[in-house]
Amino acid sequence: MDEAQADGAIVIKVRDLVVGFGPKLIMKGLNLDVMRGEVMGFVGGSGTGKSVLTRTILGLIPKRSGQISVFGSDLDQISLKERAEIERRFGVMFQQGALFSGLTVKQNVQMPMREHLKLSPRLLDELAMLKIELVGLKPDAADKYPSELSGGMIKRAALARALALDPDLVFLDEPTSGLDPIGAAEFDELIGTLQKTLGLTVFMVTHDLDSLYSICDRIAALADGQVIATGPLPVMLDSEHPWLRAYFHGKRSRQIEAYPGHGHGQIADFAPS
Repeated sequence: MDEAQADGAIVIKVRDLVVGFGPKLIMKGLNLDVMRGEVMGFVGGSGTGKSVLTRTILGLIPKRSGQISVFGSDLDQISLKERAEIERRFGVMFQQGALFSGLTVKQNVQMPMREHLKLSPRLLDELAMLKIELVGLKPDAADKYPSELSGGMIKRAALARALALDPDLVFLDEPTSGLDPIGAAEFDELIGTLQKTLGLTVFMVTHDLDSLYSICDRIAALADGQVIATGPLPVMLDSEHPWLRAYFHGKRSRQIEAYPGHGHGQIADFAPS
């Protein structure tokens, strides 16, 4: 693949990104590519800036220097109108769901539609119900308020809202945090199914090793303000970097079956309990 073709396949391109708060630098010349159609898992220790990177790409946190391009457009070199058109192709699910507590699930899902689309109330209702069904919620969830939902239902409702405008690129911030192992596995399966069915590119910040194993095409690891490694799971498992060794081969682990392409023939001491 030549350089032009490669750039066309890159959905998010980050170069020499520097982000800080006061004297503290969070990103120190970070570089990252997210390819079209992949599920990219982004990992790092607590406080390393995983969520900061997501918010910087989204424009919610200012950068000090560096370049961020999305869908081939440098976000610093385009008009506000062009940026708005690009952001309309985003879907975002924040860690705790960030649903509006005073709105029902249906009304939450309709919020992006009301902001960007001119639709009749009937069509808004029909589209919202389609999104609610798409994420596996029962129809009666539509009229419930966030306080009436379980943790897993809140995650699904937030995902339905993220999908409201049929995005090409979805940002997921710790999507399985707070879920029990069964609920987390079901949510992973949902994300994987939607990614394949809808042709999504997914940027997923996570600490869940089971998620990395089950649905991520590639993984990027953050440490000391930079991406220290990127690649499929076997690359991470074979890395000699101390943080990656501790993360993927730690004490809270279990044996799982062989993973195709892993140099040692099996993945040992992989997922946390």
